Amino acid sequence: MKRRDFLKASAAFAGAAATSGFSCVEFAGAAPIEPPVVDKLTVNVLVDSTHNLFLKPATVNRVSVTPAPRAKSYTNELHTQWGLSLFLQSEKAGQARTFMLDYGYTAEALLNNIDIIGVDPKKIDALIVSHGHFDHYGGLIGFLDKYRGSLPADLKLYAGGEDNFCHRLVPGGAPGVFSDFGYLDRNALAARKVGVVLCESPTVIAGHAFTTGQIKRETDEKILPQTLEQSGMKDGLGCDASHYMAAELQGKIIPDEHYHEHATCFNVKDRGLVVISSCSHRGIVNATKQAMQVSGVQKVHAMIGGFHLGPAPTDYTKHIVSEVKELNPDVVVPMHCSGQNFIEAMEALAPDRLLLASAGAKLNFGA
Repeated sequence: MKRRDFLKASAAFAGAAATSGFSCVEFAGAAPIEPPVVDKLTVNVLVDSTHNLFLKPATVNRVSVTPAPRAKSYTNELHTQWGLSLFLQSEKAGQARTFMLDYGYTAEALLNNIDIIGVDPKKIDALIVSHGHFDHYGGLIGFLDKYRGSLPADLKLYAGGEDNFCHRLVPGGAPGVFSDFGYLDRNALAARKVGVVLCESPTVIAGHAFTTGQIKRETDEKILPQTLEQSGMKDGLGCDASHYMAAELQGKIIPDEHYHEHATCFNVKDRGLVVISSCSHRGIVNATKQAMQVSGVQKVHAMIGGFHLGPAPTDYTKHIVSEVKELNPDVVVPMHCSGQNFIEAMEALAPDRLLLASAGAKLNFGA
């Protein structure tokens, strides 16, 4: 299926999924973007795989981190889980914008941590999902069930592409055996009146952030063994990813190439790019180079997120860290799936650029 035909088919689906005049799918334009410049950016880590109770305030190359507040009751504490969720707040000429990027594995952990950290979801202007893995969208529907009434009526979820909605599986331990890893339910989003914007091309969000669009694989970074995917749609669920893969593969279980993954970026005044790549399945170096290419900004201020090197061999991890260093970022903040081996390689090769955070921490960029 050609992309033009795919868009027509998806538009037809959007019409069929309309509820009381609500259309759930839009497509970002393909025209080149003009990256906005923001004066400052803060990143609250709502959910991460670790929580360092003894994290101390620190500053590395003008980027500061402050630890999480303590819960008001000693019977409550920040929850950690395999997943990531970030609360992003930017300012530009006195104008504030708030975004939520990814939603952790469960709503219980996400909502618990929101209460302890004290961020205000009612300020959210837009939602973003980095890619279609449950540990990044699992808490979304529960979050919407609590806060949808306080969010903008025309709320949008910015996703990297159609295959965010594909059915995903993981190897089950024996040949031909798979375990279910779920799918992002677009019907549930439509029922909660959340529109979806598919950002296969770079996209400016709310005048402050921008996305990379589909990340090209230009380096020797590998997609490490992980999920499988199954395309096809039934009753509005699943995906039509035929513009990514050969039509004859529709419905078959195939390796996940993560075509839909995108990074969220900010161009911070007098500092450069802050590239947030939540899982970097297509490579953190690829994601950062894509951000530089689509924005025209060559200075990288920070690289943040999950770099998916936890399962990587030591030599390969050191090689990737050397390529990260060549990009000359002021600071690198590994989270989630980056792995202890990545931290150790950074400590060996670029210790002056490593900044550690954990669940509840707040990162500050800009004046």
